[in-house]
Amino acid sequence: MAICNSDGEVIGVVQAINKNPMGTPFTEDDEKVLQMYLPFCGISISNAKLFSESRKEYERSRALLEVVNDLFEEQTDLEKIVRKIMQRALTLLQCERCSVLLLEDIDSHVVKFAKTFELMSPQCNIDRDISMEKLSCSDWLINNSIAELVASTGLPVNISDVCQDPRFDAEADQASGFHIRSVLCVPIWNRTHQIIGVAQILNRLDRKTFNDADQRLFEAFVIFCGLGINNTMMYNQVKKTWAKQSVALDMLSYHATCSKVEVDRLKAAKIPLSSELGIDEFHFNDFSLDSDAMITASLRMFQELGVVQKFKIDYEVLCRWLLTVRKNYRTVAYHNWRHAFNVSQCMFAMIATANFQDVLSDAELLALMVGCLCHDLDHRGTNNAFQAKTGSALALLYGTSATLEHHHFNHAVMILQSEGHNIFANLSSKEYSNMMQLLKQAILSTDLTLYFERRTKFFEYVLSGEFSWTVEEHREVLRSMLMTACDLGAVTRPWKISKQVAELVTSEFFEQGDRERSELKLTPAAIFDRNRKDELPALQLEWIDGICKPLYQALLKLNRKLQPMVDGINANREKWQEMTFPNQQTRIASVCSESPDPNQNTESGHGADTATPRDATENKRHVRKFGPKSECSEVLRSRGIKESDGNLTSAGKK
Repeated sequence: MAICNSDGEVIGVVQAINKNPMGTPFTEDDEKVLQMYLPFCGISISNAKLFSESRKEYERSRALLEVVNDLFEEQTDLEKIVRKIMQRALTLLQCERCSVLLLEDIDSHVVKFAKTFELMSPQCNIDRDISMEKLSCSDWLINNSIAELVASTGLPVNISDVCQDPRFDAEADQASGFHIRSVLCVPIWNRTHQIIGVAQILNRLDRKTFNDADQRLFEAFVIFCGLGINNTMMYNQVKKTWAKQSVALDMLSYHATCSKVEVDRLKAAKIPLSSELGIDEFHFNDFSLDSDAMITASLRMFQELGVVQKFKIDYEVLCRWLLTVRKNYRTVAYHNWRHAFNVSQCMFAMIATANFQDVLSDAELLALMVGCLCHDLDHRGTNNAFQAKTGSALALLYGTSATLEHHHFNHAVMILQSEGHNIFANLSSKEYSNMMQLLKQAILSTDLTLYFERRTKFFEYVLSGEFSWTVEEHREVLRSMLMTACDLGAVTRPWKISKQVAELVTSEFFEQGDRERSELKLTPAAIFDRNRKDELPALQLEWIDGICKPLYQALLKLNRKLQPMVDGINANREKWQEMTFPNQQTRIASVCSESPDPNQNTESGHGADTATPRDATENKRHVRKFGPKSECSEVLRSRGIKESDGNLTSAGKK
């Protein structure tokens, strides 16, 4: 017989079997009794269902309130708030896995995710153990086509069986090692009803599919999540704006543009020839010119390269720009105006001597020269690692990747945008955009981390003979190598000059090390530790072998007119070798015998100046006495470069 609810709807049936005790058939009286009993059954079952649903709604409402509480408790750290959101989602919806993907640009029509977060339920067993991961969108995540569809349409997607859905990539599923059965993906909106990302859950723990109730709950849940994420992102934006303002105020308090008197005096000054200044020579004396002479020498370099005429640079603007650039260098021991000029002189000498002006465009030449002069603007005498350790405003503003280099570029842009300082003013819109891109590449390439990333490619191009001037990627890598070669150019100067520069660098490093010890209570790396100054020659040897020499050898293979630079670094290496091993009379051996020496037979991997295996072993043994690990590796780590990146293997070998 049917069991009905108060609305007369059938909600069940009751069946009686085998009447006891005699087994006689059911009578009409039995039917009447059961008929009278059934309404009470219907009421009881309906009430039980209502109670169960009310309890579920209560639990879900409480969970949503807990989400709101979490959002109010944490609105400063995006990763923390996303973690809390995903933890609540896993508990509330009883699923195996939750993902949150945030869009890179909410105003763009192109869907591209900037940040991806994942959380696995502790009840889900999988070979790969993750509790919380921040992943790139190309990682082993579920295939992004579904997430991209939701982000572009703003409509939720609920797939009960992914194997039957053409939008799902089965190959990506197999590659991830995580079997996906069902997917529920919904958009995340901000307070202005813009999509800022998507939230996604996979596989209910009870192996059922996500139903309409799950979808409604998840959509309600994500509304609060969107508000929390949006508030956190706004907080971070405000914090970043504050950092930017702090940096700007700091710069403004320290720097100022040059005076009209200075500009007029420079305009009227006679500019000596490059031969009189000696700026077209590789053995240029870095300390031969005073501050004003370096300005006039800079003017001469711009004039002789022909970029003033080519780009119609107003002479007064150029004078004002140079004077202001000089004024925007701080009076630190090494990374000052003199270093900037010496780097640009090295670039000028390379261009003039090696005839790079015949293969590089005028725009590239101008960008390289401007990049050299601006590449360390507003340097504070401390490196990127120090900015990260101290949590400085610069690190907060630019992040921990190439912090200073981004600051140098932005400072260069600020000067160019100041009234009367835009030396690119007469460029067309397209030319200006290209010039700024070239300038940014030039300045950022002075970050040694980027140098290590790119030099492998450059060595491969050179050793294999595949380098092509017609391929933009090859030209860009070469420009980066030229910037690094000039930035490190002091190592190729005559010995007295090179040694004096090394002492200035060390002096600046020691000041940073003192601050690390006093302010951060840290033991500085060897090259920053004045208590280990006696190890400087050994550190210089490893610096030359691990960082500098391979680059100049590769450039020499590309252009034989750069031989003086290789001769200079070899001569200086010999001097540092003598200081490191004063009693050793054996032949000097290179620690990095596999560096891409242009004089080497590429197939054999041995160069004409390679020492015997016995000599090389002896030298390496002596170098190791300065520590159980390579001090050069310690220096690299202090600069934020992976230790493995310091290993020099010939790019031509696999």
